[in-house]
Amino acid sequence: MRGCPTVLVYGHGDVQFGHADDWSEGRSPWHLSIEGDALYGRGSADNKGQHTVDLCALGAVIGVRGKLGYNVTVLIEMGEEAGSVGLSEIVREHAGDLAADLFIGSDGPRLDAQAPTLFLGSRGALGFELVVDERSGDLHSGNWGGRVRNPATVLAAAIGAFVDGDGVIRADFLRPSRIPDPVRRAVQALPEPADDGGPAVDRDWGEPGLSPNERVFAWNTVEVLALEAGDPAEPKNAIPARARAVMQLRYVVGTDVSDFAAKAERVLRERGIRGVTVRAHEPVPATRLDPAAPVVRAAEVSIAETVGREPAVEPNLGGTIPNAVFADQLDLPTVWIPHSHPGSNQHAPDEHALASVLREGLRIMAGVFWDMGERPEQWFGTDTDRPGARG
Repeated sequence: MRGCPTVLVYGHGDVQFGHADDWSEGRSPWHLSIEGDALYGRGSADNKGQHTVDLCALGAVIGVRGKLGYNVTVLIEMGEEAGSVGLSEIVREHAGDLAADLFIGSDGPRLDAQAPTLFLGSRGALGFELVVDERSGDLHSGNWGGRVRNPATVLAAAIGAFVDGDGVIRADFLRPSRIPDPVRRAVQALPEPADDGGPAVDRDWGEPGLSPNERVFAWNTVEVLALEAGDPAEPKNAIPARARAVMQLRYVVGTDVSDFAAKAERVLRERGIRGVTVRAHEPVPATRLDPAAPVVRAAEVSIAETVGREPAVEPNLGGTIPNAVFADQLDLPTVWIPHSHPGSNQHAPDEHALASVLREGLRIMAGVFWDMGERPEQWFGTDTDRPGARG
């Protein structure tokens, strides 16, 4: 409709590999099975179940009102699990067709299954490798130990230059400069996640002085994802010829990741660690909508009116999604309303959604899409026609 605001609704239809042999007996990644409240199947939580909720909610509002009162563009991609390769280019080429006033998506988990949740962006991600390649073959540890450099020992020191044994970041360039006050207030207002079947939180892990929520939603983390040196299954009393660590930085808005490899190599030199090559991968940018933005309050009010309790508002997701394409390239305020839970086993065997969360998500999204037409000035800052009272 001409003169009406536009909402861009996003989801992704691709999934992780099935790993069918690893699923519990009677469950399959390729066939939906229902056990109590749980709906088992690959994509049930990430992401087919979630964007299906949003589309059904749009249909419900149109069915009752006969129209939305605004325009909707739906973008479903099929490459998110592989890093959304090509999405940026597609958006650039079709920027006019995708022009909008607001972005709404559903992905990732709620804070916990019982907590309706908003998040406003995502941490960025940058993968990097530390490689120590000393020689063409392994050497007897008795004859050569103490005479030649051990790549695995050098690698351990290199890892410790970036993150210590308590998960605390040691290199200043990997740390945020500060937590902005609106972000700190939003994170401090989050409830403690309920027990959702996941592991217990290690409260003494990570940056001292921060709560577990602050470490996930307002700070950076450096993780070791994989290590390679020798053969742990069959060690052969030999000094390995090479060693490699696959690392990852998850980072919040305000972290400068430009010239990453050069900065990392400088840190190693300053600590006297030699012979380590740093290979940095292409980063996925960090994004975050201001928690004080009017549209955030509109979403909070809508959800509270629907379910009778205030939603948890995360300034950004702890994980990483292609939000920069929408927030930066299309310059949109981005609001994500997830319909999954932390114990969903997304990316793992026995992935499942909870029917109770999906049903509540359907109510939430129907209310959100209704209220956008009922109170457009709160969502879009416009004075477009108001289609009618909320039913």
